[in-house]
Amino acid sequence: QVQLAESGGGLVQAGDSLRLSCVAFGTIYSNDFIGWFRQGPGKEREFVAAINWRLAKTWYTDSVKGRFTISRDAAENTVYLQMNNLKLEDTAVYYCALSKSEYINYRPDSYGYWGQGTQVTVSS
Repeated sequence: QVQLAESGGGLVQAGDSLRLSCVAFGTIYSNDFIGWFRQGPGKEREFVAAINWRLAKTWYTDSVKGRFTISRDAAENTVYLQMNNLKLEDTAVYYCALSKSEYINYRPDSYGYWGQGTQVTVSS
């Protein structure tokens, strides 16, 4: 059983940066994936980025490539999402989630453990 807790959201202006943190309480296994998803107002939850715990290999959705960076600190059981050059369309509740799928997956239903979410609001 793993519990996830996000933090770091807030209200920023377009062009600013934020770093989200996701702390995992419990054991993360080497083949697990930790992903970040977001859900904007009136939108479906969408994949943002993910990292494989053992290899630290990363994946991103196209709209955040070059602006967001996912990383992990194994000693702290923490995954970060560094978000730079934020845009209005990045406004959403951001969730971290853990998947025990053998392969990377971009679908929310492939992730069995979720945090409570943290709000990111980008203003003009």
